[in-house]
Amino acid sequence: MAEKSWFVLHTYAGFENKVKSALEGLKERRNMFDSIGHVLVPTQNVTEFKEGKKKVSTRKVFPGYVLIEMEPTEEMFHFVLDVPKVTGFLGNGATPIPMTATEVNELFHRIEEGTAMPASSEQFFEGDTIRITDGPFQGFTGTISGVDVEHGKVRVLVSIFGRQTPVELDFLQIERA
Repeated sequence: MAEKSWFVLHTYAGFENKVKSALEGLKERRNMFDSIGHVLVPTQNVTEFKEGKKKVSTRKVFPGYVLIEMEPTEEMFHFVLDVPKVTGFLGNGATPIPMTATEVNELFHRIEEGTAMPASSEQFFEGDTIRITDGPFQGFTGTISGVDVEHGKVRVLVSIFGRQTPVELDFLQIERA
C-alpha cells in the first residue's frame, strides 16, 4: 500500500460538489478507504453588501477544482479520471503531480484563516476620492481619510449638509470616483 498524497483535480465549472459526492460514493461502495482519503472542495465565507445589508455567503476558493488525497498509483489515476465531470489532474499532462507538504499546509492554513481568496483587487489610499456604491450613503462621494487593509475597511469623509462627516465603510461598498 503506497502512502497517500494530495492531488488537484480539474472539473467542469459548477460540478465540483457532484464530483466530490461521486468520488466519496465510489470510495464507500468499492471499499476503497485505503486508497482514497479526503475529497475536498475548499470553500470560504465571504461578506458582501447587497441593498444596504451585510450578507455572508460561501464561495468556492478554487472554482473548477477539487482536492483529493489518494494513493499515487496508475490504477487510482485511471479510476479517478473515469468519474463523470473530471477533466484531468493538475500537472504536466503525462503524470499527475502531487502537492508538496508545504503547499498542502499553507493552503489549509490560508483556508482556515479565511485568507485563501483574494481581497478586493483594488487598493485604496488615504486622499483618494471615491463614490459610495452601497448602503445608506449610496451615491455620495467622499475622500478617504484612513484605510484598514486587514479588516477591508476605509474611513471616508462625506459632505453632509455642508459638513465633513466621517463614515466607516467596507471596501465592497466603494469604488473610485
